[in-house]
Amino acid sequence: MPPPAERLGSFARALLDPEQPVPAGLVGPDGTPSRRRFGVYRNNVVAGLTATLKDAYPAVHRIVGAEFFQAMARRYVVSELPRSPILLDYGAGFAAFIHGFAPASALPYLADVARIERAWTEAYHAAEAGPVTPAAFAAVAPADLPGLRLRFHPSLRLVGSSFPALTIWQMNAAGGIPGPVDLAAREAALIVRPDADVVVRSIPAGSLAFVEALLAGRSVLTALENALRADVRFELAGTLHDLIHSGAVIGFDLAPMAGTA
Repeated sequence: MPPPAERLGSFARALLDPEQPVPAGLVGPDGTPSRRRFGVYRNNVVAGLTATLKDAYPAVHRIVGAEFFQAMARRYVVSELPRSPILLDYGAGFAAFIHGFAPASALPYLADVARIERAWTEAYHAAEAGPVTPAAFAAVAPADLPGLRLRFHPSLRLVGSSFPALTIWQMNAAGGIPGPVDLAAREAALIVRPDADVVVRSIPAGSLAFVEALLAGRSVLTALENALRADVRFELAGTLHDLIHSGAVIGFDLAPMAGTA
């Protein structure tokens, strides 16, 4: 009998490739290997994981239709087995897979729609945290603002797109109505769950660059410089107001001006 690691590898390979023989040690009631029985099991596994992807990416499913989605999801499933026993974790790489899936190239925004759907799922299941109140910032002196570093809610996610992916997602999510869109429009989304519900908001390019820098641990001053490079119209006060009132900020730290990057 092969060692356990080898048997597991053989089982995994056979699970995805119908051309592989039935794994050693798997026999039917008659004591002999049964390709048909194992084939039923294989199909059930693939079908179950495909259904998991359909539930996790309903807008993508609606955009491409059931037949296309089934074929695309099956290709993903046979190339990406679950790495965790928690099915919620499965499909994290589906957007990246879509980006490289040649038959989907006619829909260049599709991968970004999938990224928004994945961000929504991650935000929904993220840890709880209490948002900071606007009053807490009253103690921050104007001279200290450049060195401020913000701490964000664990659910916060950002998705930037070269396409109107947020609009397309909204039109194809539950209750959405598809309509014409300008594919030349670039959109960015901020996803957060400060309370019970996930909130998905459109943000401008400057705000995207600003929050990305803050998430990387940069100071407000450095984040502001990044934002202005992305959009000269970036407005700091309004963006901070929106972040605080959306529940995205859970705290802040003050740092001296020296080395505020």
